[in-house]
Amino acid sequence: MNRFKLILIILTIHSISSFGQKEKSFDIKDFNKKQLLAEWLCNYDDVAWWTSDSVMKQNSIEIKRLGKEWFCYQTMDSNWHAVYGKYDNNRFDLVFHYIVEKNNKISRIYETVDSSILNTYSRALITANKQMQSIKDSVNVRFNQYIKQNEDKTFTIWIFPAFQPSNHAIYGGEFIYTIDQTGKNVIKNESYYQGQFRGFKVDKPREIWLNYRELETPSLGSVFFVWYYKSYFTSIKIDNKDFVSSTIKNDDGSYSWIHVEKEEKK
Repeated sequence: MNRFKLILIILTIHSISSFGQKEKSFDIKDFNKKQLLAEWLCNYDDVAWWTSDSVMKQNSIEIKRLGKEWFCYQTMDSNWHAVYGKYDNNRFDLVFHYIVEKNNKISRIYETVDSSILNTYSRALITANKQMQSIKDSVNVRFNQYIKQNEDKTFTIWIFPAFQPSNHAIYGGEFIYTIDQTGKNVIKNESYYQGQFRGFKVDKPREIWLNYRELETPSLGSVFFVWYYKSYFTSIKIDNKDFVSSTIKNDDGSYSWIHVEKEEKK
């Protein structure tokens, strides 16, 4: 997974809203939920980046056994696990199993993983990817995938544009599916696609704007984009219908969100 070197400090989030006219309001509750999820997705991405880097250093014979059904998950002790293998003939062939502990120590372990986890997670990923295969086939964009099992045993899968090999940060499409507990059926599709992907070359620090003017509030993908790429640009602004959302870096290294109402055009 292509991505920048990771910051190991968890950043503090503060949400600040600036409102001009009383009749307009910013849904801060909805935004805070998206921000917390975006931070979790970035943590997932950290684990995927660290462990995939370790995978590439392993025996080439083992690497040849891998498919596209790798994934990460958290256990009750807050440790992360990353598993790599291939789903074939209704079973997942586990090749690599890594654990990332709370102190960010990464270890390859040889403990078996419950087959129900391996198989259902893999099937859910395959089911979700089939939903957007036509888009993948029509664009030259690489994607990252994230999966989480919900309390009711269903799965949510997020598929976002990755940091491209050309050093472009891409936005414009976010594909979000809820899959049933068998991993075989889509029960909810919350995807959002602008019809084309846009991007910025990650070469020099500067201010960039994300065009989401057709939306009332920031989408999850736009919040994720800002959190993921905030260290690469001096400022990233999400341009929605009535508000512009962005982050500022505080003196202590944490980040704050600011939501500013746009002035009415005369």
